[in-house]
Amino acid sequence: MLALIGIGLTDQKDISLKGLEYIRKADQIYLENYTSKLQCTIKDLEELYQKEIILAERAFVEDGKDILKKAQTENVALLIIGDVFSATTHTSLYFEAKKQNIETLVIHNASVLTAIGITGLSLYKFGKTTSIPFHKSKTAQQVIEENGKLHTLCLLDLKPKENKFMEAKEAIEKLQLDPEQKVVVCVQLASSNPTIRYTQAKNIKNLNKFPQCLIIPGDLHFMEEEVLEQWENLK
Repeated sequence: MLALIGIGLTDQKDISLKGLEYIRKADQIYLENYTSKLQCTIKDLEELYQKEIILAERAFVEDGKDILKKAQTENVALLIIGDVFSATTHTSLYFEAKKQNIETLVIHNASVLTAIGITGLSLYKFGKTTSIPFHKSKTAQQVIEENGKLHTLCLLDLKPKENKFMEAKEAIEKLQLDPEQKVVVCVQLASSNPTIRYTQAKNIKNLNKFPQCLIIPGDLHFMEEEVLEQWENLK
């Protein structure tokens, strides 16, 4: 059996009771190590889950052969930061397991795609989500342009294995935004004390906390403006 288990956005306590129940009876447990950063260590997870956890890099999960081979005869869990299907890699693994007639289980959790609702921006008014990579790319600029009047969520690149995480300030520079453009920066969403900034692009400084994401607002409803102004006035 293969269980894909979302473990939330912050720490070991975000796991659902259903997720924890399955983890504790799993024979092999992997934790993907490429989509985001938790505010806890693997040791913290292992102490609560009462199980040993193996870090899985992107190539290992994308290949999937070892995971699926074990899942044919054992209970295997893949722990995913945030929600299960926020990354297409996990969707591919899920359907490959289905093709091989491997019993599957999906346990959902919080995702950055919904946690951004705290900003006051309507989730119904977001266009296509994009990523801003460390390498040179024009894709994000194109997506923002195509989204037009809709809001754009920009996910920032990271390499957890190298302890390398993109700052919103760097993302703004890569996008070559107008310095007067209003942006929303979100840091450590879903934590007990997230940082949210709504200001002109030129005012964004390095925050040195991760993960971060950047939102380019589209046309604003007056209710969205009212909530954003509250973040603008918070120090």
